[in-house]
Amino acid sequence: MGSRKVQIMADLALVFVALVWGATFVSVKEAIKHIEPFYFLAIRFAIAAVIMLVVSNRRLLRLTLPALFKGILIGLFLFAGYAFQTFGLKYTTASNAGFITGLTVVLVPVFYTLLTKKAPGMISLFGILCAAAGLGLLTINENLRFNYGDILVLFCAVSYALHILVVGKFSPDNDSFILATVQIATVAVASFIAALFKETTPTLGNFNTQVWSAILITAVFATALAFFLQTWTQKYTSPSHTAVIFTMEPVFAALFAYLIGGESFTPRQGLGAVFILTGMLASELGSQRENKKAIIEDTVNV
Repeated sequence: MGSRKVQIMADLALVFVALVWGATFVSVKEAIKHIEPFYFLAIRFAIAAVIMLVVSNRRLLRLTLPALFKGILIGLFLFAGYAFQTFGLKYTTASNAGFITGLTVVLVPVFYTLLTKKAPGMISLFGILCAAAGLGLLTINENLRFNYGDILVLFCAVSYALHILVVGKFSPDNDSFILATVQIATVAVASFIAALFKETTPTLGNFNTQVWSAILITAVFATALAFFLQTWTQKYTSPSHTAVIFTMEPVFAALFAYLIGGESFTPRQGLGAVFILTGMLASELGSQRENKKAIIEDTVNV
């Protein structure tokens, strides 16, 4: 198979992942009307962890204590992200949640800049300002107050950004399958513990068709399958190219929220969404340009 065809297949796989993630905002929002968020997360990630264990059980024989601790740390950041997102969906729209979660793409270079103390380039700075303006238009209501659910989802984006940075630090020296399995299992365990302390145990009556479909869709497609597809595509495409394609996730979230969830978009929210998408793309393209510049400078110095 030619490299061009493989690249196209990899891109289509990533678009599919973005579509699945975008679609889950509506299904999760409906599911948590019947089952509380931590129990939903616990069951979802427990199923995904079992799938990962079945597929990668031989690799887990190589699990070391340092890798275990690294996977748990990564999992705790992932748990925070999903917890904030799932709770936020109780108080905001699926489309808003999708676009605000997408700010992760912008926050990663912001946090990286803070850690390295290197000022971002003009394109990245433009992206950050666009995203900030879009966030304001999307989340501030007519009374100039932030929606509580939007604030929770913003914390989700912060958690996801930190998760990406930690994964970037640990993944080069560790088996990605092992880290993924440990982090998914960590989210399941952390969710069960939080549920036991914070929530009422669901009964069989809580598990209707909507709940089970949301659990299975998110566990199988949005967690286990999405990870497998990402692992495969990493052989044929760069992380930056992947991030650009993933900016389609909030677009799919808004589309499914409109078509299935019956949500509507005001012109102000639509303008905010455009600003956020512009900021996400500019931020990612700026990061690519800065990385290329750094590589050229390193080559010249050598």
